[in-house]
Amino acid sequence: MSAMDKRKFFIGGKWLKPACAQDFEVINPATEQSIATISMGSEDDANAAVAAAKAALPAFSTTSKAERLELLEAILAVYKTRYNEMADIISAEMGAPKVLSEKAQAAVGIGHLKGFIEALKEFEFTSVLPNGDILAREPVGVCGLITPWNWPVNQMVLKIAPALATGCTMVLKPSELTPLSAMLYAEILHEAGVPDGVFNLINGEGPVVGAALSRHRDVRMMSFTGSTRGGVAVTKDAAETVKRVSLELGGKSPNIIFADCDVEKAVKRGTRHVFNNTGQSCNAPTRMLVERSVYDQALEVAAKVAEQTEVGNPAEEGRHIGPLVSALQYERVQTLIQKGIDEGANLLAGGVGKPEGRNVGYFCKPTVFGDVSNDMTIAQEEIFGPVLSIIPFDSEEEAIEIANDTPYGLAAYMDTGSEERAERVAAKLQAGMVRINGSDLSRGSPFGGYKMSGIGREGGHFGMDDFLETKVITRPAS
Repeated sequence: MSAMDKRKFFIGGKWLKPACAQDFEVINPATEQSIATISMGSEDDANAAVAAAKAALPAFSTTSKAERLELLEAILAVYKTRYNEMADIISAEMGAPKVLSEKAQAAVGIGHLKGFIEALKEFEFTSVLPNGDILAREPVGVCGLITPWNWPVNQMVLKIAPALATGCTMVLKPSELTPLSAMLYAEILHEAGVPDGVFNLINGEGPVVGAALSRHRDVRMMSFTGSTRGGVAVTKDAAETVKRVSLELGGKSPNIIFADCDVEKAVKRGTRHVFNNTGQSCNAPTRMLVERSVYDQALEVAAKVAEQTEVGNPAEEGRHIGPLVSALQYERVQTLIQKGIDEGANLLAGGVGKPEGRNVGYFCKPTVFGDVSNDMTIAQEEIFGPVLSIIPFDSEEEAIEIANDTPYGLAAYMDTGSEERAERVAAKLQAGMVRINGSDLSRGSPFGGYKMSGIGREGGHFGMDDFLETKVITRPAS
């Protein structure tokens, strides 16, 4: 199968050639073969896309809530017709196994969109304060959206949907590693009737296109998901024009397992969660904190889960995990696994190198470390691979101290048989999301974190707030 030609950008409702051709090969991480050729954009391309979004803003920003609800419903309908196509593209460009692509990666494109539709139905853009002043919520303007490769549809919908719901126009720069799902989504939006110029897409590197959007004075808001380093760069570039910045960044989430829970069940669930999506999830519970009395049992269970986790071709059916997204990511994960060994952690399963029989593709062994101290590199740095670090604790207070001893604060997990303890500990954890006994966030709940995990929240009406300006209107008393 020859590589697809995807060199054009979607600007002003049309697929246009870049200002200057700069080819980039999109690689299937399971085969290491090119599946498409895209073009890497320039500042001129970014300027053209922003100009199109700015031209479309006056008309779109004044559409009614009813009109925007109808538009979101139309997008949902078209997305469903191209659902399987989206799942296949995600598997090919980022290596998500077929089951994961169909059941989760593509599925969030429906779930999140429904969440925003529900939120928009209830949202009041104008209200009266108790003091009699009028409060108006208005679209912030042209938005720059930068999305990552690990959950491409998830992050696109969490940005595009609230922008549309609030009457904003936008320019999307997806990851150059997974641009095909974004280009398909552009087709879906166009087919659903999104007006020309409201949504625009250009591919390119963060330091070039991302920086051009972040610095552009006609862009009034930047929404970025990716590494903390990337988020810092966006923030610095945006500072000169004092634009709003929303960031969803990294994590090193603790998973506290107390002895009064079903330890085997909790450890199995937590370990599998780390390996899901080949460890490439910002909220993965990669630090497992286990009460000392059940620590040895946890080590045994986690190692067994790792040994039983199959690594396989993402195009095939099955419950295996796929490759890492790129050669660069593979080398980074290998370096950090070796760092764990060098710093004295106890390698219980996995390790450096590729799994047996996987010589082609960026496949990585599911890896578990025991006897990790929280000052080790593998306990402090986000690895973004299938690597679990297990740390013992002796008391509730020590567990909380270790859990919070991280520059991040995205998510935290806990298993306990005591409701009182769950409530008490959750209140002390410095994280934007605390998941107790295997629970998950419901549709429309805010996703985001404390500290270096970001600024702002995504999902439901919380995700609409960053795309709105607040205006107060006063009138003389009658």
